[in-house]
Amino acid sequence: MEMPQVSVCQVDECAYNQESACHALAITVGDSTHAHCDTFFVFPAKGGDSSAVGRVGACKMAGCLHNTGLECQAPGITVASLGASPDCLTYTAR
Repeated sequence: MEMPQVSVCQVDECAYNQESACHALAITVGDSTHAHCDTFFVFPAKGGDSSAVGRVGACKMAGCLHNTGLECQAPGITVASLGASPDCLTYTAR
């Protein structure tokens, strides 16, 4: 199984975001009640692997249509800030 890509990340202030692209090797989504990017954090310098496209390593949103065995099966996800947290906009309740 190949991990889905973070196709778009619109959370510019994240340490892993460079030019609307996630460069964390793998992110975690959710906390079982909210589909937020659990890997998000603010740091003075940008991090991650600038040659890599971020992927979804784990998803704790068991009630998502794309979730099988806590693994995301979507072809790709979009992350953007909705309110106070960066959220997975691809989340779809079953």
